[in-house]
Amino acid sequence: MGSYYLTRQPKTGEIIYINYDKYKGYNITPKNNISYDGVRVNKMIIVKPSMIEKVLKRKIKNRLDLYLKTIVEIMDEDESGTSSGVREALNELTRFKNIIKYKYEKYLEEKYLILLNKKIEILEYELKKKLIVREKQKDYNEMKQAYLNNMYRTYLNSMYGNNEYEDELTSHRRR
Repeated sequence: MGSYYLTRQPKTGEIIYINYDKYKGYNITPKNNISYDGVRVNKMIIVKPSMIEKVLKRKIKNRLDLYLKTIVEIMDEDESGTSSGVREALNELTRFKNIIKYKYEKYLEEKYLILLNKKIEILEYELKKKLIVREKQKDYNEMKQAYLNNMYRTYLNSMYGNNEYEDELTSHRRR
């Protein structure tokens, strides 16, 4: 029928030590902080390969959905914004890619890993493209501001001569 069988034994008050080294599988520590009357699970090892794969695929899918939402928000932001959010998202995506490569690779199929890497590369490409656009926009804005400042100084110099406008401007402030 099922592959799992749970039993509840009465508490004997003994401390039980489990040798986790003899069990090969994927370790999970539950993050459920709800208190209830029942069994408290501090650590769980999944041994069945198909179960490990299902858990990891769900975990990876949720993380990719989160990254996709973040990227969509970044793409919708104004072009004049800073590129720190794009860099941060790119760093998180690279970190996630390394986690998959070094931690999950031994549990997942090669075909799924290839598909997953393609998805991550698409997300990385879009982020890098957005980063380049923002850097070019920043450079353009700086160049435009420098040009306008130069034109303004040239105009003032032509109107007032050499640095006379500074004296006039400061003399008005003194009054």
